[in-house]
Amino acid sequence: PLTDWTRALVGKRVVVHCAGLAHITEAGDAGKTALFAVNHEGTLNLARQAVGAGVRRFVFISSIGVNGDENLRPFTETDAPNPKELYAVSKLLAEQGLLALAASSEMEVVIIRPPMVYGPNAPGNFGKLVRAVRSGIPLPLGAVHNQRTFLGLSNLADLVACCVDHPAAANEVFLAGDARNVSTAELARQLGVALKRPARLLPVPVRVLEVLATLIGRRATIRKMCGSLRVDIEKARRILGWTPPYTLDEGLGQLMEGGLN
Repeated sequence: PLTDWTRALVGKRVVVHCAGLAHITEAGDAGKTALFAVNHEGTLNLARQAVGAGVRRFVFISSIGVNGDENLRPFTETDAPNPKELYAVSKLLAEQGLLALAASSEMEVVIIRPPMVYGPNAPGNFGKLVRAVRSGIPLPLGAVHNQRTFLGLSNLADLVACCVDHPAAANEVFLAGDARNVSTAELARQLGVALKRPARLLPVPVRVLEVLATLIGRRATIRKMCGSLRVDIEKARRILGWTPPYTLDEGLGQLMEGGLN
């Protein structure tokens, strides 16, 4: 978090900050300290140095987790923050610090909150899903009829490029996502098409999955796989004129082009 970025910032007009610490497996105080040191303190350290270097705009990749981890109606930028995990809390604190810095300096800040991002070599639950489908392991997701917003890596990159220089993006928060919501089961099926290895989905009732996951200490994982999380991207459409350029099929197809997990 105390890195000296002086040389890297010389002559730069825009900083896109997408580095962060996630998927922490170390429990207790050490994991918490690392999350906040990197995602909160490290972000503000870079941003303060960017102000000193005369950087015009700072684009920060945050997380939809700042809004929450599940919903009955799509999240919007006007919702009160409701982070459920320490990772999301660390991102929220970074957002707040950046907006305060923007208010007291000439540097503009743009905050993007993506949901789960999929693409070549993606980590986390998407990476696990890729490996499971590719290996032919039966997945108990056939009865999952949730609705989730995902975001292809190419769509995220396109939104970032738009936010780099669009005048209306200054000091705004944008939620990001693909144009169409899908269930986790549909994501697995489409992933199987992309990998040319049809997903083997078993129709296990969600309630049964929740009970079994609770018994083995994986309830949080099942909630993410089976719960709904929808994102409203209308603000980005309205203010930036941005529409996700790639469909889910096209985004998953890039897995074969860019390498597998």
